[in-house]
Amino acid sequence: MRYVILQLASVTLTIGLCSSVLGADSDWAPVAKALGRSGAEMPGGVYRVGLGRSDLKVTLDGVQIKPPLALGSYLAFQKIGGDGMVMGDLVLTHEEVNPVMKKLVEGGIEITALHNHLLRSSPATMYMHFLGHGDPAKLAAVLRTALSESKTPLAAPAAAGSPPPLELDTAAIERTLGAKGAATGGVYQFNIARAETITDGGMSIPIAMGSGIVINFQPTGGGKAAITGDFVLVAQEVNPVLKTLRDNGIEVTALHSHMLEERPRLFFMHYWANDDAQKLAAGLKAALSKVNLARTP
Repeated sequence: MRYVILQLASVTLTIGLCSSVLGADSDWAPVAKALGRSGAEMPGGVYRVGLGRSDLKVTLDGVQIKPPLALGSYLAFQKIGGDGMVMGDLVLTHEEVNPVMKKLVEGGIEITALHNHLLRSSPATMYMHFLGHGDPAKLAAVLRTALSESKTPLAAPAAAGSPPPLELDTAAIERTLGAKGAATGGVYQFNIARAETITDGGMSIPIAMGSGIVINFQPTGGGKAAITGDFVLVAQEVNPVLKTLRDNGIEVTALHSHMLEERPRLFFMHYWANDDAQKLAAGLKAALSKVNLARTP
């Protein structure tokens, strides 16, 4: 049995070093125009825009973090009849938090969480989760105004050449996790679905909107990798997963909510380690075994 996985590729959670270009006839063209940045149409009717914080040089335990590992803002739009919804996560420095929050609130976008994902990183980063309802292009305009209060790169990045191969045995990691990953910006990423249908305010929240378990591997040399991401858990899974991660040498760095009215009630557990990649994959697999995951025959 393999876990159901959505490969978000260049626009995964978190992470957007590349953008796909939409034609002028796309339903999402007004959103791309308002943002000044294209995204990609994802399964579940989601239009997702990734904004990697390539301007930040963040280190943690001697590892320079690549944007797709833990510095990826994202905006995920979904149509609801003639209206729309946007959810996402903004990576901000401490100094950027209040100016960005001010513009979001003034524009009618709700703040649903503000917290750390990492410990000991320099400079420190905060993560602001948000939710908005209304015309998608107008929501995009509010988000652009708010992001302009930060140093988040808003211009589309230059087209990337062929990426160098990752110094990881990704096939072995996939076999261990029982899931398929994708390489993005020097990081190998997984996004794994829970079995339940996740809703917020009565609306379905597909995996591309941020309801999936995120696992990211960044090679650090000699078969080692830095890992981070988040487990999406119901209450009874929290402590079994926490204990399993810690028993396998994986540090739990945060436990909190990302949404306000989700069903079932969810907790997001962030983690960090830098060790042998296969050892860490085995530890993550053990933690995944404590979670009610979607499966296919």
